[in-house]
Amino acid sequence: MNKKFVAFLLIAILTLSMAACTPSEPADTGDNWKIGIMTNTVVQNEEEYRAAQNVLAKYGEEHIIHMTFPDKFMDEQETTIANLVSMASDPDLKALVICQAVPGTAPGIDSVKEIRDDLLIIAGQPQEDPPVISSRADIVLQLDEMGMGYSIPAQAKKQGAEVFVHYSFPRHMSYPLLSGRRDIMKSECERIGLEFVDATAPDPTGDAGTSGAQQFILEDVPRMVDKHGKNTAFFSTNCAMQVPLISAVVDTGAIYPQPCCPSPYHGFPSALGIEIPEDKQGDIDYVVDEITRIMAEKGMTGRTSTWPVPVSMMFIQGSAEYAKAWIDGEFEEKVNIPVLTEKFKDYSGIDSNLTQLEEGGVKYDNYYLILMDFLTF
Repeated sequence: MNKKFVAFLLIAILTLSMAACTPSEPADTGDNWKIGIMTNTVVQNEEEYRAAQNVLAKYGEEHIIHMTFPDKFMDEQETTIANLVSMASDPDLKALVICQAVPGTAPGIDSVKEIRDDLLIIAGQPQEDPPVISSRADIVLQLDEMGMGYSIPAQAKKQGAEVFVHYSFPRHMSYPLLSGRRDIMKSECERIGLEFVDATAPDPTGDAGTSGAQQFILEDVPRMVDKHGKNTAFFSTNCAMQVPLISAVVDTGAIYPQPCCPSPYHGFPSALGIEIPEDKQGDIDYVVDEITRIMAEKGMTGRTSTWPVPVSMMFIQGSAEYAKAWIDGEFEEKVNIPVLTEKFKDYSGIDSNLTQLEEGGVKYDNYYLILMDFLTF
């Protein structure tokens, strides 16, 4: 018998024997573990970037690898693929947390699996079709876009809106979840008595860039308010548009029911000039109190709202803790929603409503949608 094979067989038997002695104990990974986190840059979404930095600060560079998508990720998908492969090439890497999972993520995961098939892969806020991303990632997390199609117009109505303006662009409207939500918003506005305005804005990844899209919002919101009045609610599907949208809404006295990625951190601090002291970083109560104070000073009490916690940050930080628990052997299966829900509650302090995505008659057993209640300032 081949000597190498005999040696390998003896090692395998010894390993199995040792494992059998302590079946109830979590696996001891020691210091040989890493989690890779892929996020947008500060320009595209500061929340996601800061969330990854929070995980990095907690566990250190020896355990966390944080890389970013290029700002123009639609044109530079090869960079996304290369960054994911770079992280997976580290033999100590055990899990990947990707949020937002922008176009290029799916082929990136394909490339990763060519060299590694043992990783736990969690994709948050995917911008690729459900069949594409769910067949590649182990867990997919998405805001309940369809559910928000009902909840956002209802919230705007509560805030006194008579008109609802929906800003987006063709690329986002090519995503079934976003276009489907837009259609629900339109029908729901008609049902509850709101005039629906379907407005097209420049794509921040296009020729005009982020600055051009932001300038458009700053100029168009006042035009809309002049035309429809102050009881006009505004919503945009794009993260980079939230700061100018909040600024313009506050300046015109209009209504803002929710950012695209609902959170007290998303758009509000920058739009309102809130500088968060070093000792208040990550202090949600401080940010909420400051937003509430400024809105009152500007006569905007009750006119703006969001979800009580930054969901994209919860996706990243909660998923990282979930991955760490999996790495430590606290559970074996890659999809364990009770544990994931527990990690989300540890972050948020409140319950999250997670439901499986069902689309076109297909139910995805690893694709989960989340909804939370509103916080009105």
